[in-house]
Amino acid sequence: MRLPVSLSRESKNDLIGEYQTHEGDTGSPEVQIAILTKRIEYLTEHFQSHKKDHHSRLGLLKMVGKRRRLLDYLKRKNLDRYQQIISRLGIRK
Repeated sequence: MRLPVSLSRESKNDLIGEYQTHEGDTGSPEVQIAILTKRIEYLTEHFQSHKKDHHSRLGLLKMVGKRRRLLDYLKRKNLDRYQQIISRLGIRK
């Protein structure tokens, strides 16, 4: 059985509920970064067993770049929110 590359509806809704800044928030940088991080984590595990999947690797690199741009935007606009999201997700050392 193949696992989907995208997140399931339930897991995506859980992420949105956990990282939303206000009720009904689905597009804030925090939510977008959290969703991208989950997809990046899944693809990273996928590449452990599928080393020659270069098509998906390109998608992974695009996701990492998009997350980087969102993090840069958040850092520029609100440093406290930036520091909070990176500590919650554990994506910076």
